[in-house]
Amino acid sequence: MSTPRSGGGTLRRRYVLAGVVLAVLCGVGRAHAQGPPPEPQLARTAAQAVPAAPTGLNLSAAQNPLLGGVVAGKATAGVVPLSLSDAIARGLRQNLGLVLGQLGVQAATGNRWDALSGLLPNVTARVTPEREILNLAAFGFPVPPGTSPLVGPFNVIDARIGVSQAVFDWSAIQAARAGSEGVIAAKMSYKDVRDTVVFTIANLYLQAVTGASQIDAARAQVTTSQALYDRAVDLKTSGVIPAIEVLRAQVQLQAQQQRLIFFQNEFAKRKLTLARAIGLPLAQQFDLVDKIPYAALQPMSLEDGLKQAYQSRADLQAAEATVRAAEDAKRAALGLAVPSVHVAADTGYIGQTVSTAKGTYTVIGTVRVPIFQGGAVRGRVLEADAALAQQRAQLEDLRVRIEFEVRTAFLDLKAADDRVQVAQGALELANQQLTQAQDRFVAGVASNIEVVQAQEAVATASDNYISSLFAHNVAKISLARALGVAEADAGHFLGGTR
Repeated sequence: MSTPRSGGGTLRRRYVLAGVVLAVLCGVGRAHAQGPPPEPQLARTAAQAVPAAPTGLNLSAAQNPLLGGVVAGKATAGVVPLSLSDAIARGLRQNLGLVLGQLGVQAATGNRWDALSGLLPNVTARVTPEREILNLAAFGFPVPPGTSPLVGPFNVIDARIGVSQAVFDWSAIQAARAGSEGVIAAKMSYKDVRDTVVFTIANLYLQAVTGASQIDAARAQVTTSQALYDRAVDLKTSGVIPAIEVLRAQVQLQAQQQRLIFFQNEFAKRKLTLARAIGLPLAQQFDLVDKIPYAALQPMSLEDGLKQAYQSRADLQAAEATVRAAEDAKRAALGLAVPSVHVAADTGYIGQTVSTAKGTYTVIGTVRVPIFQGGAVRGRVLEADAALAQQRAQLEDLRVRIEFEVRTAFLDLKAADDRVQVAQGALELANQQLTQAQDRFVAGVASNIEVVQAQEAVATASDNYISSLFAHNVAKISLARALGVAEADAGHFLGGTR
């Protein structure tokens, strides 16, 4: 016979645990605030020129599963072309955070079947061969004096099939409903993890593309510094300028070479980070196909953005399913005090030998009425009620957080777009300044100090432009993440369309 289901609290605890794991995976990588634009300056180190990554990506792979990946295959000879869409597609297969999210769905499905077991029939089959010697006196049978009370030995063979079924068990019914809501929440959380993985991979790809742009800019500065150094050497040989001018040009050349070395190293590390997150062998050589230039995003009102976010965000749907599961778990706890009806039956053959065994059966109906359980029901109800209040509070906080993220993404996008326009103009002015400084130096009306300062201004303006372009693209992908459409529309957002 089946026993009363008292697993409402256990189911809820398992479900909450699975929900917490998935919530952690969904929450990681969501932050996308950018720091203030760098102030213009003449002397700028290479480290200062590196754009800051979003806060959610500052964790190491050991701390953030979104930066880890399950490597598939081995490195091959040659260089593999890798586009943004290829990186995202690979990340959606091999990213560690996604793998853990799939396991979360599997765990929730297992909890649902565990809860359903309280409502489904329980069928067992058994064969029991026995050899016995009975003491009749031990069972109260009178035994004549001088007669042994022992009977046997004799054989008993009992083979039968038993079935138990809950006809009505309110607690088990609500526990099963909670399990079903748990599966829905896990699937929605997994969908949210996919959105977060797309955001993370796109962000890492953008960082790598930015690193390539920084190398190009630094290499151009090295070329310019080399040309200026060669010109200074020629002018010094002709007796036009003193040796100090050549020394200044040489110092500037070496400073630009150091910047180039720094950016080349940073670019290589960013590619390793990207390869790690998408499960690409670290020894595999690959080229970034997409350069992702500036593309202004088509305008969208804040009201439309909030409406779309509330409709599309999978973490909001997961939180709503979590609340429903907590409500069912509370009803399951209350159901422990409700009478339940169970039925059990078995049929089989019993006898001393297989040939002499006779068919028998048993049918038992049971009505269980809880009278006093030592406060266990009250304790579980209080526990379930507290869990429900907690989930409702988290749901309301999530609604506010979604609005906060959408509003922040709109602000970041507007500021980043303005930064790109200003930085682009500043870069053009800095290049004009360098051209004029070179002409003045060759004409002998200015020293090499003015040229060095102009070179630093160009380097700073170039770094600012690259950083602003990175911030603009991150702001666009962050908006897609805030709206809950990163997986579906990441490429469109980066291309400037929705």
